[in-house]
Amino acid sequence: MFVDRAVIRIKAGDGGRGCVAFRREKGVPHGGPSGGDGGKGGDVVFVADHHLRTLIDFQYRPEYKAGRGGHGEGSQCSGHDSPDLVVRVPLGTIIREAGGGRVLADLAAEGARVVAARGGRGGRGNQHFATSRWQTPQWAEPGEAGEAKKLELELRVLADAGLVGLPNAGKSLLLSRISAARPKVANYPFTTKEPQLGVVSLGRDESFVVADLPGLIEGAHLGAGLGHEFLRHVSRTRVLVHLVDVGTEFPVKDILKGYDTILEEIGEYDAGLLKRPRVLGANKMDMPGAESRYKALVKHARKRGTGEVFPVSALTGKGVDRLVRAVQKALSGAPVPDLGLEAEPATMAPRGVSRVRVVRDQRGTFLVRNKELEKMVAKTDQHSKAGLHGLQDAFARMGVDEALVRAGARRGDWVRVGDLIFRYEP
Repeated sequence: MFVDRAVIRIKAGDGGRGCVAFRREKGVPHGGPSGGDGGKGGDVVFVADHHLRTLIDFQYRPEYKAGRGGHGEGSQCSGHDSPDLVVRVPLGTIIREAGGGRVLADLAAEGARVVAARGGRGGRGNQHFATSRWQTPQWAEPGEAGEAKKLELELRVLADAGLVGLPNAGKSLLLSRISAARPKVANYPFTTKEPQLGVVSLGRDESFVVADLPGLIEGAHLGAGLGHEFLRHVSRTRVLVHLVDVGTEFPVKDILKGYDTILEEIGEYDAGLLKRPRVLGANKMDMPGAESRYKALVKHARKRGTGEVFPVSALTGKGVDRLVRAVQKALSGAPVPDLGLEAEPATMAPRGVSRVRVVRDQRGTFLVRNKELEKMVAKTDQHSKAGLHGLQDAFARMGVDEALVRAGARRGDWVRVGDLIFRYEP
């Protein structure tokens, strides 16, 4: 089954806790603190893999969680860093934050990778907090929480040329004629229900990939028919191969209208697609009356600015070589399409650089805004004297006192950090 969309949840690993420990060695009367640091949590990394063709696995497994970092130990032993969780996706996968958020990556090259969620940093052990005032610190930092995100995965197939046209125009038969692909071929419309890829080989080091896309109908860009789900796959192709059925018994005016419909639907979806090189093929030239309909199509196409129209028969193979060579020539000067996604890889600020912001609510309480401090408060035992000493030290390092002074706080005012409420003492 071909699946080109999926919504998943990812969670990077939490950092390990720092350790509270003291040296107890023979002959060392004043050992001092020796608590080690916690290890870093694992990142969630997406990697493009050409062996994969669909996103179906993500429908059956929608959640991915990396491992937690090891906790610190005594004797200044740090916890282990958790390995990254590597998630493999097909080439051409676009990763964005759910709900129309920013694009994290467009993995269009083999081995391309992006860190979608970063693991939390490990907490520091009490060996880091010894000062002239606190020579035996009884606290350590908790590990930082790993990032958690809800992501949308969207697959756009990678192909050099895309076959477009009305249903039953003969696209699948043409693909099977020019490549080793064997798509379903039948004498009724909508036999192609998912994109099919084939490699066209013209000799040594002369090959390109062609995608057979489901037939488009009028209103496809608005959701009509099958094609609306696959119009996005056209966006990656460098050349469009437009196939028109001139062997049908429909009136010539209907054939010409069908030709216009395809261009209009593609233009409505993305006007930039019409600026790409197009190769027009008139298929089913082996049918009676096809010659006259072909001449009418040539005349009409010239009015629309289209160049040569190639008469072909995908059934007999007549004219197919000329069409393929024309596609190859068009590809030689066609640039790689720019999807304009402006991917912004997720980043995490280094420790200690996050800004502390203070605002005052309607009741006069000063609210301290800083994610790192709020996480620390949430993981600290507020009934422990050692835990409160640890928070006090963290507040001093992060500049909370200075931020409160700038906000106008005075002795005795209420201050809130996360779920911790206390009276301000300068």
